[in-house]
Amino acid sequence: QVQLVESGGGLVESGGSLRLSCAASGSIFSINNMGWHRQAPGKERELVATITSGGSTKYADSVKGRFTISRDNAKNTVYLQLNSLKPEDTAVYYCNAAVYINSWSSRTYWGQGTQVTVSS
Repeated sequence: QVQLVESGGGLVESGGSLRLSCAASGSIFSINNMGWHRQAPGKERELVATITSGGSTKYADSVKGRFTISRDNAKNTVYLQLNSLKPEDTAVYYCNAAVYINSWSSRTYWGQGTQVTVSS
């Protein structure tokens, strides 16, 4: 079994910063892509950022230049640095990871979500 545990959410003023962490644990052979999504009240879940095992990154246009995704492969952990936060960034943030439990079998796992609230 594999678990993803997120931390780092909270309440911050507009213009502030937060750093989210997501640690994967359990029966892990390797991890391919990792990423962050978010879901605001009444809206669909949307992709925020992804990072490959080699460190290549992609971002949603709405967060480019403000958010930075990174990972520590030795710790099976992905991070999301959120800078210059805006009220519209308020959402539950979910991490996900494409985990191989052996050399041929993989599935995507999700964290439980962490709330980020940005006050104006």
